[in-house]
Amino acid sequence: MRVMVSPLVEMIRKREAKVGVVGLGYVGLPLGMAFAEAGFPVTGLDIDKRKIEKIGKGESYIKHIPSEPLAKLSNEGKLKATTDFAKATEMDCIVICVPTPLTASREPDMTYIIQTGEALAPYVRRNQLFVLESTTYPGTTEEVLKPLLEKNGLKAGVDFHLAFSPEREDPGNKSFNTKTIPKIVGGFTPACLEVAQALYSSALKETVAVSSTRVAELSKLLENIFRCVNIAMVNEMKMLCDRMNIDVWEVIQAASTKPFGFMPFFPGPGLGGHCIPIDPFYLTWKAREYEFHTKFIELAGEVNTQMPYYVVQRTMEALNKHKKTLNGAKVLCLGAAYKKDIDDMRESPSLRVISLLNEKGAEVSYHDPYVPKLEKGHGFHFEMSSVPLSPETIGEYDAVLILTDHSSIDYAMVVQKAQCVIDTRNATKMVGPGREKVTKA
Repeated sequence: MRVMVSPLVEMIRKREAKVGVVGLGYVGLPLGMAFAEAGFPVTGLDIDKRKIEKIGKGESYIKHIPSEPLAKLSNEGKLKATTDFAKATEMDCIVICVPTPLTASREPDMTYIIQTGEALAPYVRRNQLFVLESTTYPGTTEEVLKPLLEKNGLKAGVDFHLAFSPEREDPGNKSFNTKTIPKIVGGFTPACLEVAQALYSSALKETVAVSSTRVAELSKLLENIFRCVNIAMVNEMKMLCDRMNIDVWEVIQAASTKPFGFMPFFPGPGLGGHCIPIDPFYLTWKAREYEFHTKFIELAGEVNTQMPYYVVQRTMEALNKHKKTLNGAKVLCLGAAYKKDIDDMRESPSLRVISLLNEKGAEVSYHDPYVPKLEKGHGFHFEMSSVPLSPETIGEYDAVLILTDHSSIDYAMVVQKAQCVIDTRNATKMVGPGREKVTKA
């Protein structure tokens, strides 16, 4: 096999390489901005015309990404966006950041990766770099994406470069961002790794090279399965603590004083975000190919997926103390995003809780300062708009259920004015007056 000697590394070092980013969501947009700020000409590719128009106007559509730097990049022509995938032939480095959800049967859904590979295939040329960032099972880059990109006869590792670099975005994290989070990079060949690492090193603070795309793919799954398993453990601990009449948050706080060998995880109404509720199922599915049953991971998934049902049960118990039934009760859910102070709805446990409350006959409203509307989709069939939160209206509800602990909400006022509060996030921990109204869940 002839070895490809590419001038692309030198183009990257001189910031002459044109970079394309496919998928302009929570991963693709900040990554595209990082490359543009590093001096590369960047073009985003997406099928969502709304995003293309917003970028053209310099307007951010993601809460934690401010419009000012985006507008500057757009106005200076450093960051453009289009729906025309034919533009890919002009790009030297193409990074793919598309969703990887689960099917209804909880198996990996490769639809977006396949569609992207098929859309890019006609425009693959020599000396290009393609990097997949979408979280997926080990082998996806080589088994799914590679054959698609090779449809026109060019070969990965010979005619073009191929790599995998898992995204590590954490929306709303004020300590780390796209530029400062170390970037794992695995190449199809050593030459592919060299080019991919050159690209990321030119825009990000640190890169971590690994021996293959499969190692890079599995490293991402391990990161999130680690969190999934530990969250499941603390969620189970919470249910036990409720029966024992012990505050699980106080227990966690006490255990956290140990300066070694302990890392705090916190319970909640279920798992949210694109990664942690989904990634474990990618590995359990792939493990079956090797006749391996991942019992520990699947048990954690089972515990976490049951948490919304537990929250509803605790809500019923709280209402029962007030001689009320859930059927017909007016319930206000505080928070729809999957975690505090962001607008990200991906896999939010709030959606499952609201759906279950509706099924039980409750009259459900919600308030979220970052999510003005809930629309049908993702397996849910209701449409709602966020209602105002005021001292005058809180008392009209039979129960207030805290699902996301947004910082902007006055929890002391909520407890003071509410008839009954169910707190799944320990958001009311500093509230004194009215404490008897609060049920932990």
